[in-house]
Amino acid sequence: MEEVPLEAQGSQAPEAESGRGAQTRITVDSPRAMQELGRRIAGLLRPGDLVLLTGELGAGKTTLTRGLGEGLGVRGAVTSPTFVIARVHPSLTGGPALVHVDAYRLGGGLDEMEDLDLDVSLPESVVVVEWGDGKVEELSDDRLHVVIARAVGHEEVLDDVREVSVRGVGARWGAGAGLEALAGAFSE
Repeated sequence: MEEVPLEAQGSQAPEAESGRGAQTRITVDSPRAMQELGRRIAGLLRPGDLVLLTGELGAGKTTLTRGLGEGLGVRGAVTSPTFVIARVHPSLTGGPALVHVDAYRLGGGLDEMEDLDLDVSLPESVVVVEWGDGKVEELSDDRLHVVIARAVGHEEVLDDVREVSVRGVGARWGAGAGLEALAGAFSE
């Protein structure tokens, strides 16, 4: 596999008292690098993990999820589920399925998402929810928040550059669960 350079911006120690885990910031300079970040994050995930993706339209949420799908070894092309709300990608390797949800058009909280049965899928799957902040946190005390922001600067130079914050919440991510190593992998 060709190495895609990514730059780690730093990592914070876990904050056990507040229920937050470790946080890592990474600069991603292309869609290909965003997909590679997804592959690397997939190496930290296990069945039952909930991942919330936040970022403006076109920030790279689906591109990151495509990388997660590759890293998890799931079937099917990972594309935006905006119009179908959710897609399930079964594992080709005996690992967890990837449940990819786009909550953009859903205005309410968890009540509006109950028909998706995410609580049933969560124990044996990795559930990734785009636009999930404020809507699905109740599904799990342990979750990974990924926030993707466009880098601020001259448009032509920074068009594909993103600042990605990966933050664990809850006991599952309390000791970092590998997030620090993730940052280290990008600084090489």
